[in-house]
Amino acid sequence: MTGSHPSSSRSTGLALLALAVAACGGGEKPAAAPVAETAKITITATSDARADASTYLAQLCAKPIGGELNFMVWEGYTDTLFTKPFEDACGVKVNATYMGSSDDLVAKLRAGGAETIDLISPSSDAATAIIDAGLASPLDLKRIPSYGDLSQGFRNLKVAKKDSSVYGVPWAFGPNPLIYDTTKIKLAPDSWGVLWDKKFRGKLSLQDDIATLYMVAQYLGMDDPNDPTKLYNLSDEDLAKVKAKMLELRPNVRKYWVTAGDMTQLFQSGEIVAGEGWPLMTNQLRQAKFPAGEAIPKEGTTAWADHWVLTKGAKNLDAAYAWLEYSAQPFTQKLLYDVTAYIVANPGAKGYMSADQAGSQRDITDYGTNVNFWQWSPRREKYQEIWNEVKAGK
Repeated sequence: MTGSHPSSSRSTGLALLALAVAACGGGEKPAAAPVAETAKITITATSDARADASTYLAQLCAKPIGGELNFMVWEGYTDTLFTKPFEDACGVKVNATYMGSSDDLVAKLRAGGAETIDLISPSSDAATAIIDAGLASPLDLKRIPSYGDLSQGFRNLKVAKKDSSVYGVPWAFGPNPLIYDTTKIKLAPDSWGVLWDKKFRGKLSLQDDIATLYMVAQYLGMDDPNDPTKLYNLSDEDLAKVKAKMLELRPNVRKYWVTAGDMTQLFQSGEIVAGEGWPLMTNQLRQAKFPAGEAIPKEGTTAWADHWVLTKGAKNLDAAYAWLEYSAQPFTQKLLYDVTAYIVANPGAKGYMSADQAGSQRDITDYGTNVNFWQWSPRREKYQEIWNEVKAGK
């Protein structure tokens, strides 16, 4: 959430990945606790998420923790709307680096970042790679008493688990929708096929990532709802068809975006009328009073699920666990929604939302076969080769 701020493309499969997003349970065995169990804090909720966050943090950090926390995250995940109250109450300085892609995150961790970064927010295509590579630490769930308040469907995902240990705290998830200018496209498109309309020559923007190949493959009917892994392991023959269809689309593409800011600026300058993006972009455009629409076409789309993960070299564990517990609160999750418009992990956040906002919050299991959550692509190098050829017009 492949995810404004100076980053990022939610890249999909990694050569190191070995994950399968599966909505089945499994034991959630916490790591051995080095400290006493953290007591769960309960406050009297109001309708004001910011006020409740302040009330909660005054108790969570009654004794300031101090020090620093170093993050490497997707766009929007360390916004000052919810990090500043944490910094002020806990006396912790938050330092954030935005990642350019899932590959970028894994590469930096393997190059030593796991010893200097405390918390990361990998998507479902990278979490297992990071865990399997020994770059993350199992969580002590006794120090995160609100973990059980998070979506059961989200907690059941296997992407942040290994050997009965839990490595990730669910944060947010969402689809990769078709975003469009409602003044130029009056009716919500029901198919990705609208992108190939010749009247949109030079008027589209697509992600500079192999995830765009997934979208085209879905349009061509190559996404098997009975086998979600197929999309990430297409044959050479199918990839050739995807490439040919993508080359047909190339004249309509004005620019392949890398950051959310790329996409929103292209819309606001009038250079594009549609493209594939993230809900964050739709939210930013609407906050800027731009007439942005959003649709999930009938062919389906891909999606991502993001967790907070503690690196193996995390230094300020007291601050890290305080953040993880704070991140799981319904008011914190509402503030995250205000920034990103993503579907958040704590269903209780709906208590702070308007009826329309609450209606956008679906359980991760509600999507059924309409979205395909990012998974490991065992043929990543081949997909990347095809993508590079498409961009070069070969």
